Amino acid sequence: MSTMQQVIFKLDKEEYGLDIMKVITIEKYQEVVKTPNTPEYITGIINLRGSVLPVYSLRKKFHLKEKEPDENTKIIVTVTNGMKIGFIVDSVQEILNIEDKSIEEAPKIVTGINRKYIKSIAKMKERMVILIDIDLIISEEEQLELGKVSKEQE
Repeated sequence: MSTMQQVIFKLDKEEYGLDIMKVITIEKYQEVVKTPNTPEYITGIINLRGSVLPVYSLRKKFHLKEKEPDENTKIIVTVTNGMKIGFIVDSVQEILNIEDKSIEEAPKIVTGINRKYIKSIAKMKERMVILIDIDLIISEEEQLELGKVSKEQE
């Protein structure tokens, strides 16, 4: 039986899964330096062990109400489309092995967060986890913006 490891994180009350192979590290939230003239979902940049990293708000991207960072807030650092990017999430729950048999196609009605990011839904006992494709979250236009943000800081 085939399984895949997912980093499970929360935004609001929903649980999302991200392929662990895309995750470089999970960091405690740190103050983000705002950058001018960037789209609203780009929160700013952080200095992570000497590297300047653009930081992205998944809450804004998913049209959720902003919330102040707290002790549970994390930054999931990923490589998406060849770029290192930090994603701010409310909390990271766990790393979970999900069996293929518990994964289903996302129902057509799941359009609250632009459906193209949603790979599938994992159903396990009493919980459902929305599995997202990190490479599809950031559009080509956004990648260009993020590239500019990174370049300006070098």
